[in-house]
Amino acid sequence: MLAMLLAAVVSVPAADQAAIFAAAGFKRHGSAWKSGNCDGAESESYSPGNIESYGDLNGDGRPDAVVTEGGAICYGMTGTHFWLLSKQANGGWKRMTDETAMPDFLKTKGVGGWPDISIGGPGFCFPIVRWNGKAYVHNRSEYDGKPCRLNP
Repeated sequence: MLAMLLAAVVSVPAADQAAIFAAAGFKRHGSAWKSGNCDGAESESYSPGNIESYGDLNGDGRPDAVVTEGGAICYGMTGTHFWLLSKQANGGWKRMTDETAMPDFLKTKGVGGWPDISIGGPGFCFPIVRWNGKAYVHNRSEYDGKPCRLNP
């Protein structure tokens, strides 16, 4: 779904790359960008920060980016953490949300055209978060597009 929403994915301008990683809280270590979440837990499954997607996700005419970092030791069964960032009118980047999850950007939308996000991972019922104008917050839970109840 992310690929469909960001159909016009382009390479990230060099000027934006460092700013995106910095806004997500990453630091450069040699040629790799690392969040610090996996320090000391880097195994063969570890993959450093990567800008997975870059394009206009909410239709405001400015680019947004999804950054991921992976590793089974530091991110468990899900194996990945994502950060959603948005370029602001002043040229800076803002972190909209981040989760240890595999995001699935849905067709339903919150305030400002921001897509709802299914917070995916192992299991059969996933929380759906929606942008309320200030933060992504729990909106409902679904599995395969149908309502479900998360176990407490």
